[in-house]
Amino acid sequence: MSYVVDDSPDRIDTDAVWAALREVYWGKWRSRDDIEAQIRDAWRVIGVYEEQTGTQVGFARAVSDGSGFAYLADVIVLEAHRGHGLGKRIVQAMIDDGPGAHFRWTLFTSDAHGLYEQFGFAEPDRTALVRPAAPRPAHPTQAP
Repeated sequence: MSYVVDDSPDRIDTDAVWAALREVYWGKWRSRDDIEAQIRDAWRVIGVYEEQTGTQVGFARAVSDGSGFAYLADVIVLEAHRGHGLGKRIVQAMIDDGPGAHFRWTLFTSDAHGLYEQFGFAEPDRTALVRPAAPRPAHPTQAP
């Protein structure tokens, strides 16, 4: 199967992104409206699509000041399409092949350190401080 990586915001399938993000630990606190706003307000989005059908199978978004700093978020590949290097292609397209190639990037992950370390992400040095978010319950629209 072949895939296309595209950074066109108009091509993002909000239904597909919503369905994917409601299944992962980092998306359960957000409502559909939250997800739509985050996609709409993103500095940049990346989608991955099956070449034959055009079906969206991967996604990432970034927020940025547009000149020196960016935050990578919501990198996801549908389970049926994992193992084809799509996560790497998404991150490559977002941080190395796009307008933020010389930015300082940050992200948060509990389980994908190996992927991001391949792109130079590392534990923060003494110049970084992070204020953790307060715990949030799952949004009512995310309840099982």
